[in-house]
Formats: sequence, C-alpha cells, structure tokens
Amino acid sequence: MTDRSVELPIRQNWQDLANCLGVDPDLFFPERGASTREAKEVCRNCFVQDDCLEYALQNGEKFGIWGSMSERERRRIRRQRALRLVEEAERVEAPAAERVAAG
Repeated sequence: MTDRSVELPIRQNWQDLANCLGVDPDLFFPERGASTREAKEVCRNCFVQDDCLEYALQNGEKFGIWGSMSERERRRIRRQRALRLVEEAERVEAPAAERVAAG
C-alpha cells in the first residue's frame, strides 16, 4: 500500500503576516491622550494594514490602533459607510416609489 497523503500548506491568518506580530500590545493601546505615533509607524508599511482595519471595523473594536487608525478615525469611516448605505437605499427606493405613484 502506498502513502497518498499530501501535505497541505498551513493556512495563514492575516495576523500572522502583520508587522505588529511580536510587538508589545501596549503600544497599540495607549493611555487616553497619549501619542499614537509609534503604533501608527509600525502599521505604516504593513502588508495587511487593510485587513487589520477591516477586522476592527467589522468587529466593532472600540480601543486601540488597528490598521493604523484610532477609534476616532474608525468611527468616521463607520459613519461614512452608514451614510453611503442610506444614500444607496434612497436611490433604490426613489424609482420604486415613482413607479407606484405613476401606476
């Protein structure tokens, strides 16, 4: 009998590729009013910066630097996305309402 097992590559998470891997996590969770510059410097050229930011946005991370953005910056993105969804919904609903009125 021959061995037909195949070694599959280990699936990596985006976190495994992050610049911050192995960096003290406290750097990314500064005290209120403290500088975020050092944490953002680690993030600046990170290969998975967008994945990190999207993770924080999707999971409602309220604290820390994620994808080189603070909670305040992430709140702004969430608001912008919410407004876009409302605008898109209004664009879709407006023609439907016009058809009903004309009907």
